[in-house]
Amino acid sequence: SSMFARATKPLAAAVASGLAVGYVSHYSSPKLAHADAEETVPGKLSSIRASLDRIEKALGVSAPSQFKPKPTDPSTPTPHGIDIVLGAQWGDEGKGKLVDILSQTYDVCARVAGGSNAGHTIVANGRKYKFHLVPSGILNEMATCIIGNGVVVHLPSFLEELKSLELAGVQWEGRIKVSDRAHLVFDFHQTVDGNQETKLGRNKIGTTKKGIGPAYASKISRNGLRVGDLGDMETFEERFRSLAEYHMAAFPGLKIDIEKEIDYYRKIAPYVQSMTTDTIEYTNQAYTSGKKILVEGANATMLDIDFGTYPYVTSSNPSIGSVLTGLGVSPRKLNGIFGTVKAYCTRVGEGPFPTELVDAPGSTGEYLRANGYEFGTTTGRARRCGWLDIPQMKFSSTINGFTSLNLTKLDVLTGLPEILIGTKYVYKGSTLDTMPANLKIMTSPDFKVEYETMPGWTEDISTCTKFEELPPNAQKYVHRVQDLLGIPIRWIGVGPNRLDVVDRGPGWDLTEQAKSK
Repeated sequence: SSMFARATKPLAAAVASGLAVGYVSHYSSPKLAHADAEETVPGKLSSIRASLDRIEKALGVSAPSQFKPKPTDPSTPTPHGIDIVLGAQWGDEGKGKLVDILSQTYDVCARVAGGSNAGHTIVANGRKYKFHLVPSGILNEMATCIIGNGVVVHLPSFLEELKSLELAGVQWEGRIKVSDRAHLVFDFHQTVDGNQETKLGRNKIGTTKKGIGPAYASKISRNGLRVGDLGDMETFEERFRSLAEYHMAAFPGLKIDIEKEIDYYRKIAPYVQSMTTDTIEYTNQAYTSGKKILVEGANATMLDIDFGTYPYVTSSNPSIGSVLTGLGVSPRKLNGIFGTVKAYCTRVGEGPFPTELVDAPGSTGEYLRANGYEFGTTTGRARRCGWLDIPQMKFSSTINGFTSLNLTKLDVLTGLPEILIGTKYVYKGSTLDTMPANLKIMTSPDFKVEYETMPGWTEDISTCTKFEELPPNAQKYVHRVQDLLGIPIRWIGVGPNRLDVVDRGPGWDLTEQAKSK
């Protein structure tokens, strides 16, 4: 046993010490010639080692095993690595479009954080698809889509989304797997979310009122329910009653028809369970077997609960860390990290927006909103518009470690005589090296953004398929953004349709560049 081994190690050490002392005293004799010592020392050491081995074996003490890598098996698939598409600004950057393009060559597409507060719009074959919980990779008929353990799921909305996909001709059956560890969003979570936002008045956060924050609060309070709990309805009912009563006590005036809710979940449980699986095991097995895995990020870094403009943020971590905790994979399995950034900047909801443009008739801000159709997929709210913010992007890049960028909606800038790029934050005369955590700094009259001015272009770029086909001033803009950030721009959005993207190739990615060295 291990206790016996520990107990006998001192004895073995003592015996070894005694042998060594005997050896040293014997060969320290002045009678031994130097030449003889050189010839016999190796042999004597070997004899001592053999004696120690016999003693250890007799005492049941084994030498520590040495790790030996397994020989390479040519038939074993080589893991591709997990690629990730993340929002680099305040959301609505066009992540879904890139995911849709990339997912045509991937075996698995996954969501890892957030809930139905996220929204992606894809235009394919003249039809517009809106996604909220289901990964937009579902449009690839060969891909399996995962809703990971880090996502919070409002089942009524999820089932409605599946129904709308079916009506649109998307065959999803058997291709959607929901984590048994994903937490549930209930209707009363949404009610609480809306009531809390209303009470904040003009200090509102700008939540989508989808119940995401209250659902994550239940998760962190350890009284939430998970998708896998529907497999044991007796326990589910007991815990649901407790959770509902807790909320009615915590929020006076909140009314929940507990029996009606339980009846609904009892009816849908078998259907939901048919899609429920251990996605951690599934994902890691898919990786080991060589399948290509793509993670579709929701929201964006500047809405991250830790890194964003708190408290005007979402309730999860839509940055690189959520891939690990929301999917259950090791960081060693990550490959390309693709940051999606608009050629300008937008924000929906409240909170600081350093490069925001004046929103007035005939203004550049209104021009960007109209040309870019800047209205939220989930809420329909008009988005605030501004110039590209380099300090914000550098902050986002530091956190996520982007290997390449997806610059979207370059076509929206067409027609502007000049284009500005926010390059530096200055506060009380000093340059800020990072995004300040104190929001008062960004709203202070002492806070300024310094800009560079680039020449605009009037040529239509929607038919461009190669970078060299872009107007010279459009090329200059892309090059300048790339130089300011120090990250290669691989993809460039030139129009609203599914394939209106210029792909400069895998060479414009830091991961691929490192592999080629």
